[in-house]
Amino acid sequence: MSRMIFVNLPVTDLARSRGFLEALGAVNEPKFTDETAACMTLSDNIHVMLLTHDKFSQFTPRPIADANAGSEVLLCLSTESPESVDSTVERGVAAGGTADPSPKQDYGVMYGRSVADPDGHIWEIMWMDSAAAERGASAVQEAIATAL
Repeated sequence: MSRMIFVNLPVTDLARSRGFLEALGAVNEPKFTDETAACMTLSDNIHVMLLTHDKFSQFTPRPIADANAGSEVLLCLSTESPESVDSTVERGVAAGGTADPSPKQDYGVMYGRSVADPDGHIWEIMWMDSAAAERGASAVQEAIATAL
């Protein structure tokens, strides 16, 4: 069995957060969804568990951070083109998100924007030229330095 990742996020309004992730392309998995949690599938191996604050608190004794006041994690989703970056951010905004809490990144071989979900978690949406990605981090850094 291949490894999977489950990102667990505390949310204040489960339905609103589910709609936001659906706007970014996630699909709900009803077998793991109820009134306290929603399993949102981004790919065969990547899932986001949206958990009400009460449910999230069952998994950790630590207080829930206010994602609008600070950052603990940046969530990044790849997409197939620069145009898809823009349309994904637009769909996120239409579903209650806030566009571009972080500056846009346009370096020719890499293009990215971000959208904050209704709870303040930042979702980066990015595209990278496949040829540049194949050459590795140094080629991407060189292209970025040239663009700046």
